[in-house]
Amino acid sequence: MALTNTQVEHAKPQAKPYRLNDGEGLQLEVRVTGTKVWIHRYRNPSTKKQTILTVGDYPRITLRQARMLVEDAKALIKEGIDPNNHKQQQRTMGKGERFKDVALEWHDNRKGVWSTANAEQVMECLVKDILPYLGEIPMEALSAPDILQVVRRVEARGALDKAAKVKQRIGAVFRYAVATGRVKYNPVPDLAGALKPKPVKHVNALLSAQLPDFLKDLAAHPSEIMRKAIQFTLLTLARTGSIRLAQWSEINWEAKEWRIPAEHMKMGIAHVIPLSTQALTLLEQLHLITGKGALLFYTAKRSQPMSNNAMLSALKRMKWNDKTTIHGFRALGSSIFHDAGFSHHVIEKHLAHAERNEVAGAYNYMATYLPERRALMQWWADYLDAQLNSGAKVVPLFSAKAQQG
Repeated sequence: MALTNTQVEHAKPQAKPYRLNDGEGLQLEVRVTGTKVWIHRYRNPSTKKQTILTVGDYPRITLRQARMLVEDAKALIKEGIDPNNHKQQQRTMGKGERFKDVALEWHDNRKGVWSTANAEQVMECLVKDILPYLGEIPMEALSAPDILQVVRRVEARGALDKAAKVKQRIGAVFRYAVATGRVKYNPVPDLAGALKPKPVKHVNALLSAQLPDFLKDLAAHPSEIMRKAIQFTLLTLARTGSIRLAQWSEINWEAKEWRIPAEHMKMGIAHVIPLSTQALTLLEQLHLITGKGALLFYTAKRSQPMSNNAMLSALKRMKWNDKTTIHGFRALGSSIFHDAGFSHHVIEKHLAHAERNEVAGAYNYMATYLPERRALMQWWADYLDAQLNSGAKVVPLFSAKAQQG
């Protein structure tokens, strides 16, 4: 039977060291001191003798990560390479700290900034696509061709987006190493132009001429919570993740603002969205339905947020999924704002596109262009009302006078 995370976590030391089998040659060795070490039993491809590879210690290497590392070791064995010899050869290539040590320190340092999901994604990328090839090599011994070889492995799978992320994360580790005095030079920028270009992907977004019909169809959606979730997304142009995780505690009624914490933002930096009159009215109506829970929107249990694809599925039922995605609302808003003459900087700040370059404190960041963004959001809500009402006698979907429900 394969191990579970609970079994690994609760394995207690005994009078003698013992091992728990996970299968496929992976074992957890529990030592008398309480230290837990992942080991992999394999047959040396040259000598055919049973050999042990030390994979890493728990909990720094999780059960899932240990399994991934064992898969990488098996890939080497298939090629006739002994994983232990491979590790030793990499260690002797130079002096100084190994890439793996600096990368894990960098990852640990960023945990307070990233969301839990993002931290797990980055670790998975490190364990699967980077550490098996660069982990044991000293930082100062690595060159641009070494890194390019790692990126090329990912490109060969056709995963061009992932290849770009691999390059980006290796570069981030090197920037951290330079900043902390481990190395003097970051070779990653030397790879400029060496990666295969990614095909340009255009966001599937509504055309402004399609808005009236879309808004009328949305007004007829049978689920009130889902209908209001999509309406609120349109009114705020927030990302799906922020909408899904939005809590009533984030709504500042007095300031008329939605203050999104860092952990609910893509780039891990707090953001504020000014709320129009229409958005506040929608929230007042919604509070009568979901206000007893923590979350603004949920579809099944009050304590659980909507799934990642819940709103997209609603678009599919409305037969609009071939014309737009939820993320496409942001592209639509940006296009209309620019056409209307709003400042590019104000638009980008509202859409949180400038987060990566911000160095100011969280409050200063949130307050940037706030009066201008407040005017932008009210103009946008009024624009949506006008679009819904064009050529038809219907109740204004976002109007402050709209009846509840």
